[in-house]
Amino acid sequence: MSLTAPLHGVVPPVCTPLDSRGEVDTTSLARLVEHLIGGGVHGLFALGSTSEVAYLTDEQRATVLETVVNATDGRVPVLAGVIDTTTARVVEHARSAAQLGADALVATAPFYTRTHGKEIAGHFRRLHAEVDLPLFAYDIPVAVHSKLSAALVRELAEDGTLAGLKDSSGDEGGLRRLIVELGGREGRAHGPVPEFSILTGSELTVDAALLAGADGVVPGIGNVDPSGYVRLYEAARAGDWTRAAKEQERLIELFAMVDAGPEADMGRSSSALGSFKSALRLLGIIDCGDTAFPQIQLSAESVALVSGLLRAAGLPPVR
Repeated sequence: MSLTAPLHGVVPPVCTPLDSRGEVDTTSLARLVEHLIGGGVHGLFALGSTSEVAYLTDEQRATVLETVVNATDGRVPVLAGVIDTTTARVVEHARSAAQLGADALVATAPFYTRTHGKEIAGHFRRLHAEVDLPLFAYDIPVAVHSKLSAALVRELAEDGTLAGLKDSSGDEGGLRRLIVELGGREGRAHGPVPEFSILTGSELTVDAALLAGADGVVPGIGNVDPSGYVRLYEAARAGDWTRAAKEQERLIELFAMVDAGPEADMGRSSSALGSFKSALRLLGIIDCGDTAFPQIQLSAESVALVSGLLRAAGLPPVR
């Protein structure tokens, strides 16, 4: 399915269900795709951080993307994460993603070694030149140690390198400055790059980002409650900010599941990803809630906390 321009709406980063051996559970993944599309989402982002892409082998990445593309069957666009340390490795992932039927690519700046802004620009330009698919930048400095500046993003948007940005920087002021740089809430349609798409990765401030002029959201917990984020987005599109805020506040309470795992016992990523997968298992969507090794698994007590939050949010578990 070709991308709308700009890409908009709710585009969840699809979790990767694993079996007890750590292999991709394609049956559960296909059910998850149906759950998300049935919830009204506007696109799917496979092989992102929430997909545990950093833990997957190249063969597992291909299995995930092929499964998502086939299960989606053209109903919504599929964006493929091609995240890796260097340009050469990212280009290899991008070529594979194109062959497997992805509609667009999502890439971070290079990482492991620190890079200059000019090197980051060269990285994105080389990737765009090598693979003819729309390219979205993924701004996640906590993982790659480089923040994409508004000036750099605008430069790469204006020359046609980038089709959009997923902002997971946690810098709400920086996101607002970028929107202003590109014409502001009311002027983006007539700004320097009217087709450029801005998606927030912050699940907790979606209403504010949409009010500021963002085009959509890539919510990890949208795996669990895609309909909630779609309702939020539709309320915002209708200008019903009271209804949008009410939905956002409900989702904030549900988001408390990311801290179900005690901080003294496990990393915050392990807790968050484990909570999403446990919720999906409790809802009967996937068969196993395990995260990839060496992440620590949630205890029965932590899973019980997730179950309680699901019930409170109006999502009663079936398991």
